[in-house]
Amino acid sequence: MAAIPGLAAPGVGRDRSKIPESETWNLKDLYPDQSAWRTAKEAFVPRLDAIATFRGRLAESPQVLLACMTLLSDLSQEFTRLYVYASLASDLDTRDASCLAMVQDMGQIGVDFGARSAFVQPEVLQIPRGVFDGLFAAEPGLEIHRMTLDDIVRRKDHTGSEPEEKIIADAALMADGPDNIYGIFSNAEFPFPTVTLEQGEQVRLDKAAFSLYRAAPNRSDRRNVFAAYFGALHAYRRTFGTQLYAQVKKDMFYMKARHYPSCLAAALDGNNIPVEVYHSLVANVRASLGTFHRYLMLRRSVLGIDTLHYYDLYAPLIKEVDLTFTYDQAKEHVLASLHPLGEEYVAVATRGLAERWVDVYPNEGKRSGAYSQGGVYSVHPYMLLNFNGKYDDMSTLAHELGHTMHSHLANATQPYPTSQYSIFVAEVASTFNEALLLDHMLKSIDDDSVRLALLGNYLDGLKATVFRQTQFAEYELRIHEIAERGESLTGDLLSTLYGRIAGEYYGQEKAVCIVDDDIGVEWASVPHFYYNFYVYQYATSFTASAALSEEVLGGAAGARERYLNLLRAGGADYPMALLRKAGIDMTTRHPFDLTMRKMNRVMDEMEAILKRTGRA
Repeated sequence: MAAIPGLAAPGVGRDRSKIPESETWNLKDLYPDQSAWRTAKEAFVPRLDAIATFRGRLAESPQVLLACMTLLSDLSQEFTRLYVYASLASDLDTRDASCLAMVQDMGQIGVDFGARSAFVQPEVLQIPRGVFDGLFAAEPGLEIHRMTLDDIVRRKDHTGSEPEEKIIADAALMADGPDNIYGIFSNAEFPFPTVTLEQGEQVRLDKAAFSLYRAAPNRSDRRNVFAAYFGALHAYRRTFGTQLYAQVKKDMFYMKARHYPSCLAAALDGNNIPVEVYHSLVANVRASLGTFHRYLMLRRSVLGIDTLHYYDLYAPLIKEVDLTFTYDQAKEHVLASLHPLGEEYVAVATRGLAERWVDVYPNEGKRSGAYSQGGVYSVHPYMLLNFNGKYDDMSTLAHELGHTMHSHLANATQPYPTSQYSIFVAEVASTFNEALLLDHMLKSIDDDSVRLALLGNYLDGLKATVFRQTQFAEYELRIHEIAERGESLTGDLLSTLYGRIAGEYYGQEKAVCIVDDDIGVEWASVPHFYYNFYVYQYATSFTASAALSEEVLGGAAGARERYLNLLRAGGADYPMALLRKAGIDMTTRHPFDLTMRKMNRVMDEMEAILKRTGRA
């Protein structure tokens, strides 16, 4: 098998009206149409008035506390449904002002919701500990809210008085500004450059096209694509820098308002994650850069080039292997790969792909990237893709389907208050599915060239998920530390710092990989820097899922059920505790060391194939 045939660039520049309906979202599962959504929104707002009837009464009796928590839970469910509909509609065309207005309306309603309920945490904290501990026995209905109430008590030192909590809630009116501005500018209004490829084809490099053409087989095309795209970003580095600085200052406001020693501590405490986990990840990756550099030198050798440049990192390793897939082929492979998780898991995944849970192709104005939105408790999750027909796109389908199944299982098992899981465990489910897909593909293919391509793709994914995301995490930490010292962040400073860290990770001084000067502005293309210390969880989750998937694929007794129980648990416990129940202790080096060992095993196999086939 020398190639896997497929469809090249199916979505770039696609007119949405020409995309088959079966490959678009069915938002009618949320609301019949925008008119019905507006009617529901108008009916929702007056319901917020009921919150005030509980002010000053939460210590009155367990039954009153339960009534308040039930009301807030019900309101949260309906608010989330309204918000998700608006957000999904807007993401399909970020240029649509009416959908953007819907999102903005929900943002303001959300701020009002938060301000009206700001008294809850301070009042819960006024209940004497001895009385608080007896509430659950006195009113069993409170049990589903135990995690929420216990978490309020845990964060007592970071909770203000009722007036202070109201100010913090009201600040949300401004808090989403940096992210929203970045999203609209980078997706809808940024002047994406046009590049002429070697064969004379002119390509407009929007985000989907850049993602596709950065992997062009022709090296001069890759170089020109990178130069054009990052050159355009550089021209707007001051604007992007101002946006990112505003995000960091927002994080600093909440850090100070909540009395945390750093933005990192404030971000991680929400999920009860020790900051040592973050610092240990960076230290472990830094200590393993030799393994990463082995991968980079292997890539250089396979590509047959004297010097590896940053623009070579996405090139297909084996030119004679065309790892492209139609969407139907991708679905078939992904579903086949999921069989180790059981028939029920596969049946739900199959239904989701058949019943328009997925919006498949890129189109003009559509939000870039991919995600799964599983926040609507009573409705199925939704997946956004920008499918371009490459193996990465098939792997992304597996990844987002992992999130989707996590949401489905948690929503089906948990009551609403404990159905929403943390990002720290979310990325376990997604990267676990990627491991299953690779295992399935390797078991079905004997051809050396295709195996090399697939193994190389695994290493590329590990590079992107562990090393690149940790590089991002370190960069995010450093820019916050700079701002916390009272120093400003400009576009030029952000680029200089990014270029330096990238050079260290990719072995610039050791001539492992040349990080060209224009790469310094890559930070401007990373939306995750607006997510408040989000990216490190990709790397930690990858190491956790690597350990779990090895057990499941190896047939370890009880491994599949332990993993599925992790998904079913949702947010019923803190993420570190949930992973320990699944058999993974993230306070140790063990998961990371297992990942590095697997990475070296894969490189050993690739080098053996290269030697056997005379390519070494």
